[in-house]
Formats: sequence, C-alpha cells, structure tokens
Amino acid sequence: MAIIDTEASLHEAHRDNHTHRDVNGGWLRPAVFGAMDGLVSNLALITGVAGGAVAQQTVVITGLAGLAAGAFSMAAGEYTSVASQRELVEAELAVERRELRKHPQDEEEELAALYVARGVDPELAGEVARQLSKDPEQALEIHAREELGIDPGDLPSPTVAAVSSFGSFALGAVLPVLPYLLGATSLWPAVLLAFVGLFACGAVVAKVTARSWWYSGLRQLALGGAAAGVTYALGTLFGTALG
Repeated sequence: MAIIDTEASLHEAHRDNHTHRDVNGGWLRPAVFGAMDGLVSNLALITGVAGGAVAQQTVVITGLAGLAAGAFSMAAGEYTSVASQRELVEAELAVERRELRKHPQDEEEELAALYVARGVDPELAGEVARQLSKDPEQALEIHAREELGIDPGDLPSPTVAAVSSFGSFALGAVLPVLPYLLGATSLWPAVLLAFVGLFACGAVVAKVTARSWWYSGLRQLALGGAAAGVTYALGTLFGTALG
C-alpha cells in the first residue's frame, strides 16, 4: 500500500509540475504588444511635435489623430492579414477534404507512413491510421494537424483580431495624450505617464517571455524612452530650422 501511495504521489507531483506556459502567447501577447505599439508610436509622435515648440492644442490634436490613425491602421492590417491567412488555410483544407473523398486508401497509407516516420511500428501505425480514417471529419482534422500543422476547429477570426488590435493600440496610444486632456500644460506629465505605461507593459510581457519583470520593464522603458528622445530632438531641430 505504501508503494502504491508513493507511486500515486509521484504521479500527482509530475502532473502538477509538468506544465508549460502558452508558447504562442494566447491573447496576452497580441494585446500587450498592441498596447505597447500604440504607446511608443504616439509618445514618439507627441514628443516630436512638442519639440517643435508648437501650441498645446496642436500637440493634443496630433496625439488624438495619431491614436485614431494608428488604431484604424492596425485594425485594417490585422483584419486583412488574418482573413488572408484563414482563406489560405480553408483552401488547403478543401484540397485535403477532396483527396480524402477521392483517394481514401492513399490518404490512410500516407497517415500510417507519417506515424512510421515518427518511430511507430508499421503494423500498429497502419491500424491506428485505419481506425482514425473511419470518420471523414476526424480524418481531415488529423491530416490537417499532421501535414499542415493547423487545427481546423480553431481558426483565427479576422473580426476578433481587428477589434482587439484596435482596442489595445488605442489603449496604449491614449496614455501620452491623457494628461493634456486632463489639463496638463507641459510635456513632462505625458512623458511620465507614458514611461509608467512602458514599464508596466514590459513587466506584463515577462509573463510570456519568462524574463524577470523588472528586466523586461526596464528594457521596454529604455527602448520607448530612446524613441521619444530621438523624435523630440528631431522636432526641436526642425522647429528651429523652420522657425
């Protein structure tokens, strides 16, 4: 009984500890990186314009225009990209479905050969392929995963991708503008809030990359700060030249 209990405990410990992070990032990666993109791009845009010593109203209008333009651009680009990818996948699935209907035996042998190539005994691979091929839809799913590396039941939605990209970009892009909308009259409150947002986004990214939160946060802060500094210097230079 003690041996059985020990084996059960070891099994439970393995089950509890043998877990992996989502290497695809799930929803977290596109959401965080979309917000980060909006934050960095709009911060750089605002600091560049502010460096030219323009009126406060001009900075606000520029920031809001950058938010709208960037969010719509991200949404349109993401929709087109995901829709094109989905259409390509559906076309390939149609080809595979047609082959399964016209040449079921050849497809079954192809599936068995895939398992054999992975080290399965040929006789067992043939039997597994035979049983999996009984259901046409299951056969299509197996072939799609083995040959194309996709899950037919889990194709991305262009609409969801577009809406989420729009929202995350707009959320990041509004941070540098927010202090001005709340009555700030100088650039520094906007820069400070944006820097806090950069560090927070970087820290959240650590959940995807497994880096330490402070390292990831400081790295993103440095990159965003460098972009803002360069555009501010360029804005000052151009403002002086055109003044």
